[in-house]
Amino acid sequence: MASAILQEISQDEKEKARIRSRKMAEMDNYSNMKVLERMEKQGEKRGEERSDKKWQAIVADMKTEIYNKDDEIARLKAELEKRQ
Repeated sequence: MASAILQEISQDEKEKARIRSRKMAEMDNYSNMKVLERMEKQGEKRGEERSDKKWQAIVADMKTEIYNKDDEIARLKAELEKRQ
């Protein structure tokens, strides 16, 4: 009788350990998913910042190019006026 009770207690403890292990694994998976979601959101924000910086650089380059062309046009107009 006592050995049967001990065996039952032992089996209960093993089952509790299995359940605890499964719950811990589930919690780890949930935690990992949440961390990944947070990292993705941060990555999107960083991507937006990079994209903004990229476009700002492109706009700055285009403005510089326009100013250079304006200077070239002004120089060519002045040269044309001299020839006329």
